[in-house]
Amino acid sequence: MKKFKIVVKTFAGLEQVLAIELKAIGAEAVTPERRAVSFLGDKSMLYKANFLLRTALRVLKPVAHFRVGKKEDLYNHAKNVPWSEYLTIGKSFSIDSTVQSELFVNSMYASLKVKDAIADYFRESFGKRPSVNQEDPDIRIHIYLMGDYCEISLDSSGESLHKRGYRIGQGEAPVNEVLAAGMIMLAGWKGDSDFLDPMCGSGTLLIEAAMIARGIPAGIYRKTFAFEKWLDFDEQLFSEIYNADYERESAIRIVGSDISAQSCAIARANIKNAGLSKAIDIEVIDFLELDPPFENGVIVTNPPYGERLRTSSISELYQSIGNILKQKYAGYTAWIISSSEDGFKSIGLKPSEKIELFNGSLPCSFRCFELFRGTHKQSVILKKGIQLPDQPI
Repeated sequence: MKKFKIVVKTFAGLEQVLAIELKAIGAEAVTPERRAVSFLGDKSMLYKANFLLRTALRVLKPVAHFRVGKKEDLYNHAKNVPWSEYLTIGKSFSIDSTVQSELFVNSMYASLKVKDAIADYFRESFGKRPSVNQEDPDIRIHIYLMGDYCEISLDSSGESLHKRGYRIGQGEAPVNEVLAAGMIMLAGWKGDSDFLDPMCGSGTLLIEAAMIARGIPAGIYRKTFAFEKWLDFDEQLFSEIYNADYERESAIRIVGSDISAQSCAIARANIKNAGLSKAIDIEVIDFLELDPPFENGVIVTNPPYGERLRTSSISELYQSIGNILKQKYAGYTAWIISSSEDGFKSIGLKPSEKIELFNGSLPCSFRCFELFRGTHKQSVILKKGIQLPDQPI
């Protein structure tokens, strides 16, 4: 099969994780970029990228790239794209744009110029033009215009890939599914140890963890992808990818809890909708009162950030979280995401790792706390197998 450039969009901070995912499914010439990773692949890889990648937001197939020195260049270059290879008069299309250029004051204007170019291309060649449908188009076109560089792509995903299809309810501040999967993968968790989210909200981290542990494809719950409407869609190829044997057995425990009964009810509904009720345990309980559900494990959690709480309340909450981690969770590794620096300071533990991420538009830090048994010094000595001298009585 013919290989071509493919661009996968993701969140800032997840580029390296996405690159690892791409290499794992056979992508070539994998190149991390800003909030994206590009690679070379064929039609099979395009389908796999949509269906399998956990940290992908959107999979794009570039069809043209050029420099824009003046406004007319965008129209002229766009009109030179062989649109009849991707679109017919009986089909509909939509255009969205990401624009940061002094030539164009807003993205709507860039979209309008490309729409005009496509319409004129078809009128001059066939006497008619395809219709525009912003809600449910047959072909989705994406324009990326940064400075004087422009890339026009076909969007093979449709709705953002974070919309897995299992969520039927959400709490006040849910973690995006792609961010949740990225956090778990950044924590180095591969389903090889027990997993706890003690402030689980609507259960997204738990569900993404269960999917990783069991090898369940990220796109298994989605009803459709945009590439299924493309002129060259290979139904048999996609069926083979969709129906391949990905899932595996997993004996690890995945446990979630939350102080809110309503949040736990929403989490249970989402978990049930994902078919994972037997894989995940949920309990309504305050983290400060929760007993560790297993001896050792990994905690990944998204506590309140303080956007709606007083600074004093946030400091008290995070101080309590730190105390509980020190008192009860020796042997665990805890990963916490938050935008509250005051909160992190109040935890009273030194992080072994810090990763900058965004939760929506909110800059956050994702920090790892290794909860050693005894003192940190004793733990290092034991890990290295150093013999301690006998202590006098």
